[in-house]
Amino acid sequence: MCRARREGLSDVETYLNRSGDSGVSAYEIGDDFIAVQFRPSGDIYWYTRASVGARHLAAMKDLALKGRGLSTYISAHPDVREGYAKKQPA
Repeated sequence: MCRARREGLSDVETYLNRSGDSGVSAYEIGDDFIAVQFRPSGDIYWYTRASVGARHLAAMKDLALKGRGLSTYISAHPDVREGYAKKQPA
């Protein structure tokens, strides 16, 4: 069981990591948020429609479901990288 599930996230999915070298280990998608767990720290970052905007949120959800490109997308967009709504330390 991943750390995110133990800490109370209800619908955590393991990130498929199709590239084989992603910094993302798991995620949870909700109507107006995505929570992303990063490795190796295990920290969970929450991104919401209010914090990053609808366009970025939709792109992040799509990439999470595809299992490729989510960490790169977050890193490449400063308004996303710095725009998380909440950080939940491991």
